[in-house]
Amino acid sequence: MPTLFDPIKLGDIDCANRIFMAPMTRSRAGEGDAPTEMNALYYGQRGSSGLIITEGVYPNVDGKGYVRTPGIVTDEQIAGWTRVAEAVHAKGGKIVMQLMHCGRVASHHNKPEGSRTLAPSAIQAKGAMYTDAAGMQPHNTPEEMTLTEIEQTIADYGQAAKNALAAGCDGVELHCTSGYLPAQFLSTGTNRRDDDYGGSLENRHRFVLEVLKAMSDAAGAGRVGIRICPGNPFNDLSDDNPEETFNTLIEKVNPIGLAYLHVIRMKAGVDNIALAKGFDGPVILNDSYDLERGNRALAQGQADAISFGRHYVANPDLVGNFKDGAELAKPNYKTLYTPGPKGYVDYD
Repeated sequence: MPTLFDPIKLGDIDCANRIFMAPMTRSRAGEGDAPTEMNALYYGQRGSSGLIITEGVYPNVDGKGYVRTPGIVTDEQIAGWTRVAEAVHAKGGKIVMQLMHCGRVASHHNKPEGSRTLAPSAIQAKGAMYTDAAGMQPHNTPEEMTLTEIEQTIADYGQAAKNALAAGCDGVELHCTSGYLPAQFLSTGTNRRDDDYGGSLENRHRFVLEVLKAMSDAAGAGRVGIRICPGNPFNDLSDDNPEETFNTLIEKVNPIGLAYLHVIRMKAGVDNIALAKGFDGPVILNDSYDLERGNRALAQGQADAISFGRHYVANPDLVGNFKDGAELAKPNYKTLYTPGPKGYVDYD
């Protein structure tokens, strides 16, 4: 039986071990939403991971939702991610960029000038988000996307995948959970369209499948992954039948030949571990694992690799810590999203 310390091949990506770093928004992007030398240091510190999946990166300016989050649109952003990828590769690691379009989960205070808040339907998400300019603010009421805007957004995902690989990243991941744009198209509570992108299950799948095709055409399917969490109510997301929505989505995704499926397990509700068994390729599981539980998940055939989030905040060399049986440091939750190096690159 494999352990977390054994190598694995995900599509076209060779990973030295199965201890992966999960995507985590840290709100540390620099001027123009470009990664800085501090971001390169942060990711490089964690380069012993078999695979780093970056924080969510917006594929076009309309896709930005949160404060100080990075993009992969401008030359400056591509150059910043190039430094990040080089820092990870210098440590022998691999890095995949997660593409995150927030859709209706956004405040105009956080978005670039001239950008818009777009969604499948003009339904405002309940809740609020932090902005540097005005503190906590309600989510914008989105504009319903036209067919032309949907087509352009799909193309933008493809271009973002090209830009990520041009920056030296080893692949790209579609963020398809947490109430963001792809999940908004999938879910009955957020998609009230009556055209080819709404209504029937087939139509609600269409956007995600076309985005995956665009990303696969740009990067090669063996360098594309998808992250899901069926039943996740985060950001006011709801669906009448998430098991059906995602079981049938996985059936349609399988022929594409993606590098991996990344699944956040649910503590209650949908059995996402069982659902993931329908995927033909490698499965990464995430949420509240430690070394023992991770190895047990591999031994039981539930997963091929485990992604760790909170542990990686305060333990840059998590692989080494696991090998040594060292006590893990605890993160400072007060500095998760604050600007500057404190709580970001100052963990030993």
